[in-house]
Amino acid sequence: MGKTIAEKILSSHSGVDARANDIVVADLDFVMGQDGTSPLAIQAFREMAGKKVFDPGRVAMVIDHSAPSPLEGVSALHALMRGFSGEQGFTLYDIGEGVCHQLVPEKGHVVCGDLVVGADSHTCTYGALNAFATGVGSTDLAAAMISGKLWFKVPESVKLVFNGRLPAGVYAKDLIIKVITDLTADGATYQAAEYLGEAIADLSVEGRFTISNMAIEMGAKAGLMLADEKTLEWVKAHGVRTPKPVSPDPDAVYAMEKEYDVSDLAPQVARPHTVDNGVAVTEVAGTPIQQAYLGTCTNGRLEDLRVAAGILKGKKIHPQVRFIVAPASRQVMLAAIKEGVLQDLIEAGAAVVTPGCGPCVGTHNGVPSDGENVISTANRNFKGRMGNGKAFIYLASPATVAASALAGQIADPRELVRR
Repeated sequence: MGKTIAEKILSSHSGVDARANDIVVADLDFVMGQDGTSPLAIQAFREMAGKKVFDPGRVAMVIDHSAPSPLEGVSALHALMRGFSGEQGFTLYDIGEGVCHQLVPEKGHVVCGDLVVGADSHTCTYGALNAFATGVGSTDLAAAMISGKLWFKVPESVKLVFNGRLPAGVYAKDLIIKVITDLTADGATYQAAEYLGEAIADLSVEGRFTISNMAIEMGAKAGLMLADEKTLEWVKAHGVRTPKPVSPDPDAVYAMEKEYDVSDLAPQVARPHTVDNGVAVTEVAGTPIQQAYLGTCTNGRLEDLRVAAGILKGKKIHPQVRFIVAPASRQVMLAAIKEGVLQDLIEAGAAVVTPGCGPCVGTHNGVPSDGENVISTANRNFKGRMGNGKAFIYLASPATVAASALAGQIADPRELVRR
């Protein structure tokens, strides 16, 4: 009986013939924490009598969720992280460097075949690079930093095959909102999603990150893709480690298999207050918005900024809309400056904030008012997600967000997109 990608990676890292539902203790290739989770992990590290992290070259912390610090108490937590990283000798990405899930792959910390954990639920993003990457809690992060190992229950896998080619004006974000709506928020709980098919192969690596990033929004433990030439070229351009691509066996066993034809997919919008509450944009077109947000670990990459700038270049956003842009990293921001992308967005009326999580988590940088509607490229729209439980968050692609910012209401981007 063959194996899935998840079974193969957890087998190779545990040294046992691992199958779905087995419990294994596996060696980790990389470990990450961010400023919302690392302080508790540092405390747990001390309580576990930790002395040294297992390998400073395979540990990193990122200050991105509240960056720059909005409060005195947060500043103290950031200082704790800086002191701990200096003591232990691992990399700390400080304010302005960007979002953890952009930085970890961008800086070459992950390659195909890796096993990676991060104290953030969207660590599954790196599955786009053919790595088993998953989120853990702060206590598990502490144990991982000390030992370089963690225990895992090997997940069952689901096979999701996407046929056809996305139409003009429809993007990776639309595809994944459609799938989450179909499977529901708990439709793949503690399973490893394998994304396959010509529509996935046609995407850029940046587009693939968007899809793997949101695996957790249908309950999945990981969101895995094959390592094709695009993947290998991307990994080579961003690091020096040798990738070890992993493919599923033809006779691998899956808990569920589904096929989708994306040829006629319309732009999708996830309505408040759940990610699986998705509909075609035409069903909510005309809904007034007061704020639009372009950024996050889901859609703050250069490709995303380019798409929005292509729609907004030479135009002005609606006078009653606040349009906030947070590039996913310093590198993304610099590239967007060099290309003129950021200038186009700013001239259209964008307020550009520090590379990082921005308004996504609601700690600062764009908390909406009571009753306001926000259209966002983020991955979550729960009540209070952006800092106000009385606001309403709609999730969409960068194209739909840009078109909506222009119109002052949720708008179909297809007539504005030129490919």
